[in-house]
Amino acid sequence: MFTGIVETTGRVVDVTRDEGGRRLRIETDGIDGFSHGQSVAVDGVCLTVEDHGETDAGAWFEAFLAAETVARTSLDERAVGDGVDLERALPADGRFDGHVVQGHVDTTTTVRAIERVGEDYRYTFALPAGYERYVAEKGSIALDGVSLTVASVDDDAGTFDVAVIPTTRAETTLDEREPGDALNVELDVVAKYVERLETY
Repeated sequence: MFTGIVETTGRVVDVTRDEGGRRLRIETDGIDGFSHGQSVAVDGVCLTVEDHGETDAGAWFEAFLAAETVARTSLDERAVGDGVDLERALPADGRFDGHVVQGHVDTTTTVRAIERVGEDYRYTFALPAGYERYVAEKGSIALDGVSLTVASVDDDAGTFDVAVIPTTRAETTLDEREPGDALNVELDVVAKYVERLETY
């Protein structure tokens, strides 16, 4: 389980592809080290560390993306040099912040607009097709693994907004995203379970 409180960012330094999916190597100076089999959320996608090591500047790890992950997330678009958000799984004795995030991405969305509002920023995203009912004003949503609150929903325009404070923007890859970019979306798991239970 994750919290959506991004620990640090990293950079994609190598990408390989085979018939079964895609493999990423990511470097970061914000985490001391990794271990084999460890769960790490990369842009909100729960991945398993297959290989890892240290560099003069920090640490690196490799993770494999199965075909399902490639098809459902924006990680298929990540290239060498791209920044990614990183969060290690929550330890049993860790403090819980953010909201319940599983690292199980539901779909993707695209940035429609970014506006500076005083010291903050307002990001407008497309409502993800087929998942509109899960996006609620003042509800929780994880975008590229970042725990955010939906500020408003415009069903007619097919968009929703989130407010981003300067600290969140600076400490995640949101400052690198531009209109047209794809981001991973994980919807509120509680809402999905409630809907499922109501069918029985």
